[in-house]
Amino acid sequence: MAAKKATKPPVVHEGQVLRAIPTPQLKLATIEDCRREMARVYRDARTATTDTADASRLVYMLTSIAKMIEIGQLEQRLIALEEKQNGKN
Repeated sequence: MAAKKATKPPVVHEGQVLRAIPTPQLKLATIEDCRREMARVYRDARTATTDTADASRLVYMLTSIAKMIEIGQLEQRLIALEEKQNGKN
């Protein structure tokens, strides 16, 4: 089991105590994870939970992450094919 992250102590700013809200851990390791998060952002935009401009920016970033995952997978497959080809010669 992974160790829990230590929470930071409250910060005092202009006489008010500000408590940090933990950032939810998003799983974005696969294209399917990115697709699922894009769908969540879309639903939030449709229900006006998230501003559409913010949603657009988030989906753009998620698209970029998905492209990097795809490129990484293609690169791994290409390396494997090249190694297989070089092993036959």
